Amino acid sequence: MERAMIKTLLTVISLAAASFPAWAQSGAPFEEGKHYFTIEQPEGYRPIDGVKVTEVFSYLCSHCASFEPYIENWHAKQPESVQFDRIPVEFGRAIWSLYARAYVTASVLGIENASHKAMMDIIWKDKRQMRNMDELAEFYSQFGVDAEKFVATSKSFAVDMRMKREQQQVRQAGVSGTPSMLVNGKYRVSAGGAVSGFDQMLAVVDYLVAQEMATESVAQVATPAQ
Repeated sequence: MERAMIKTLLTVISLAAASFPAWAQSGAPFEEGKHYFTIEQPEGYRPIDGVKVTEVFSYLCSHCASFEPYIENWHAKQPESVQFDRIPVEFGRAIWSLYARAYVTASVLGIENASHKAMMDIIWKDKRQMRNMDELAEFYSQFGVDAEKFVATSKSFAVDMRMKREQQQVRQAGVSGTPSMLVNGKYRVSAGGAVSGFDQMLAVVDYLVAQEMATESVAQVATPAQ
């Protein structure tokens, strides 16, 4: 029985290694504390199966706007086992907080994905900013949500609690700039320093996702069903 389990475990490890990108098979190309950082006492939801990747962003961050085509292309290539979401950060700025609340409201109403690119475009291509929730509600009304309902939802307990929880997660993760990426709530990756640009930033994310996938596969084999 033990031999069979060990054989199965080795098979899983071999398959996981074979599925890694070429750079991940030549040792550890990225270093903890240099290319990515481990989050102490991580908070936030983790999926039961697979890996969760979170982009920490702001609509008013020019670097986030530049990052958008990179993250869209990356997201389109991910398997179902990689879950992706976004957290809009406030950083103590009133206008950033306004847009963060608008994004969370859109998410609660189920229109965040449909409206995300349009919001980026209206700010950075059309050079138009909305200065209050009423103006933002008018923007979001084109996605099938009544403006009055949007404003009311933005003041709801559900939105308040989610914003508090997510901002706590951002602080706990040590995020100090945007865009940043969180992998399974355990690791933080940002462009800058040893990470030269958005392509390498996402390569580091892929590396960490592969590590988490392999760890999960090994754990499932090592802990047989009761």
